[in-house]
Amino acid sequence: MELELRHLRAIRTIAEAGSLTRAATRLGLAQPALSAQLKRIEKALGGPLFERGRHGVRATALGELVLERTRIVLPAVNELQREAHRFARTPHEPERLRLGGTHGPLLGALVDRLADAVPGATVTTRASWSERELAGLLAEGRLDFALAGTCGSAAPPDAAQLVWREFAVDPVFVMLPDRHPLAASAEVPLAALAGEDWACVPGDGCFADCFTAACARAGFAPRRMYETDTASCVHLVQVGRAVGLCRATFPSTPGVATRPLAGTPLVWRHVLGWHPAAQAPDTAATVLAEARGAHAGAAARSDSYAHWLAAHDEPAAP
Repeated sequence: MELELRHLRAIRTIAEAGSLTRAATRLGLAQPALSAQLKRIEKALGGPLFERGRHGVRATALGELVLERTRIVLPAVNELQREAHRFARTPHEPERLRLGGTHGPLLGALVDRLADAVPGATVTTRASWSERELAGLLAEGRLDFALAGTCGSAAPPDAAQLVWREFAVDPVFVMLPDRHPLAASAEVPLAALAGEDWACVPGDGCFADCFTAACARAGFAPRRMYETDTASCVHLVQVGRAVGLCRATFPSTPGVATRPLAGTPLVWRHVLGWHPAAQAPDTAATVLAEARGAHAGAAARSDSYAHWLAAHDEPAAP
């Protein structure tokens, strides 16, 4: 019998489970079938891999040797499969750009700018609430570039495998009903909103924890947080049910005033990601430059952000 990858996976599962019965359950096999398969594997490898006892199984010296090799071989094969899948899905024509992005105005602005910067390109988009999902699509070769964000100094997802380049850092603003007593303020102290309910869009990063920590530093705990889509957040703010958290580039909206939080307790880093094996440096440089331009345009269109930038004498993007 020739040794196959499924045999190595079976050996690893038996060692991890500590018994043939539990391993068979994980592998979706009957215990006698797994036991018979293990005997064939042991015969092919020249000796027993496990010692059976009252409390389960334990690897023999030969078993430890084989397990050590599986820790090298199986991850390498898995990576090979991912690389092959990514290569098969990656278009080799420079005219196609598949963009992903989280909620916000920058994805549309980037598409608009790329139409002029790369006029022959076919640009497609995919939106997601999840930065991790976007990173997975990049790793699988199903997206070429992704616009995402991280809170504070947090690392973007899958930073070891993907390239992420920061192209802007914004303060986090608050959305208030335009009739709110603090709507006329140049900046709003976070502590002044202690009695409010809150609304924000969902995500899988650390923003919720960072917000809770900022509130704790301001001396309160958020009373209620509604996580919902952007339109629902805006509606809750407009009707006075909540105040919202938003990016500083949030576009002007009837019935809503966006204001900076005093002292900038929260910041949002905009990043562009891609897989280094799938993108030419020139293409990546072009998309990154246009992402910076998209952010600068969004910042210029926000009166409240433009005023904040002027007051702090800071550029809109690095």
